[in-house]
Amino acid sequence: MKSLLSSISVIGGLVLTCSPSFANNADKKTVESEVDQSNYPEFSWDHIPRYMHIRKATKFTDEEIAFMAKFPLVTFEKANGHTTFGTVEEGTLDSARRLKKANPDVKTLYYRNVIVHYGGYAADKELADIPGAFLSSKDGNTNLIRNRVEAYDLSDPALRDWWVKACKAMTTDPAIDGVFLDGNIKALEPGYLARDIGKDKKKQTMDGYHLMMQQTREAIGSDKLMIANILRARFDNGGLEYLNYFDGSYLEGFFHNVGKVSYEDYVVKGIDAMQQAARQGKIIAFTSGLKGQSNSSHMGIDEAHGFVDTYDEARQALQYPLGIFLICAEKYSYFRPHEGYSANENDHWMRWFPEYDRPLGAPKGPAKKDGYRYTREFEHASVALDITKREAKITWLKPASKQ
Repeated sequence: MKSLLSSISVIGGLVLTCSPSFANNADKKTVESEVDQSNYPEFSWDHIPRYMHIRKATKFTDEEIAFMAKFPLVTFEKANGHTTFGTVEEGTLDSARRLKKANPDVKTLYYRNVIVHYGGYAADKELADIPGAFLSSKDGNTNLIRNRVEAYDLSDPALRDWWVKACKAMTTDPAIDGVFLDGNIKALEPGYLARDIGKDKKKQTMDGYHLMMQQTREAIGSDKLMIANILRARFDNGGLEYLNYFDGSYLEGFFHNVGKVSYEDYVVKGIDAMQQAARQGKIIAFTSGLKGQSNSSHMGIDEAHGFVDTYDEARQALQYPLGIFLICAEKYSYFRPHEGYSANENDHWMRWFPEYDRPLGAPKGPAKKDGYRYTREFEHASVALDITKREAKITWLKPASKQ
């Protein structure tokens, strides 16, 4: 089983078992954990390694399943298949089983949010038996997320047991290779919901989060993946201090500088965290919107996206985030540009760019940094990135070849 050497402390009334990087705040520079890659997705430098993250309320068509089968790692987002199948679990299982039939090597992830209560899950029936499962403000309001969605009280052992049980139940199916864990930034940001529930209660929920992550790993086993939305430059060490629980990180909100940090320094810090995690052998699923990369919450945690009007505009918008990805990518790093994660509105999520057919080849070494500019050489491509200008130039050395 993956190494989770732990220490015990009592905080906020909870007995807390945590990884060394969490227990020792003085040593957050690196993730000191043994990485087991035996269950990782397939990887190749032949072309840009890519990731798929999608949901559809109804059943995916055969054509859509065939498209997804091109990707080594696929996350089925919240609300997937619930209209056709009645629950998110059944919708996700149908999608994953059909995808595995099309390509048995694809690794599939089941979506769960660690703090935001999104409905439509069969497991929700058991929540009625857990009094006080949701956080409540001082005036009794439980719709604390965007003033319309409930938030889990992670300090409650019964709530944590329910959440972990739901993950374990899904990952016992051979079509599900692991769990995608969202909402981690909300759970770990000290100021998030603190005005509503008080600082002490917020601290207790943060402690509960760490317990729940360790319990999830123990419950689903070492052969199942845990990929979290966790690397974010807003944290002291870019999220590396929380990475021990997980096989890797999905990245979003990459360009949303918060506080008094400049855009350039924020992006550089994010690049540094992504590079460190990737070099430590962690899975990287780097995502970026092609339009409307803006903060959609007062703390800059959530990310809003818009549709790109034309294919040419989408391809132009692709270059900058792709450049950042290539500057950071190591083995088991994957890239996903997008216009949102829903397949309900249009087929933009199936756009295929010429860059995907270009031979890439392995990197010749790590990126070179000069202030806010980076360069890196691959076997069949050269990358030049300028953070200040928000530009990237990728020079392809060989013509496109169909994958």
